[in-house]
Amino acid sequence: MDNLELAHQHREKVLPTKREDYRYFTSIQTRWMDNDSYGHVNNVVYYSFFDTAVNGWLMEATGQDIRQFPAIGVVAETSCRFFSEISFPDALDAGLRIERLGKSSIVYRIGLFRGAARDACAAGRFVHVYVDAVTRKPVPIPEAIRVVAATLV
Repeated sequence: MDNLELAHQHREKVLPTKREDYRYFTSIQTRWMDNDSYGHVNNVVYYSFFDTAVNGWLMEATGQDIRQFPAIGVVAETSCRFFSEISFPDALDAGLRIERLGKSSIVYRIGLFRGAARDACAAGRFVHVYVDAVTRKPVPIPEAIRVVAATLV
């Protein structure tokens, strides 16, 4: 078994799927346009939900517009496991926690829950790597973000 397979298996074993696995929640309302021709929310929309949950939390937690920082978080990796369908007009709770807080990157775990359900409809991994807003070279996580991120570890 190669290193990639081992890393993949490790991620699958620690995948948080219960509401109590998460430290912060935000509400997301599905929209009519999120449904595809099969009558459920299309898979690409889940990644938009992840992006909204993470960046919305960062702005709320820091009290700042993160787009104005000299370092920005770019998405280096995302993944999603689907457990049950969601469809408009489902109201969702997006749960967040941080799996790893590095020097220049943050690995988030995100769970999407229909209403007050205990089990996730989907769970994902979302990796921000911080880069200089101008040069796009990796830099340390801004201190304001590091402080709030530590609360979700």
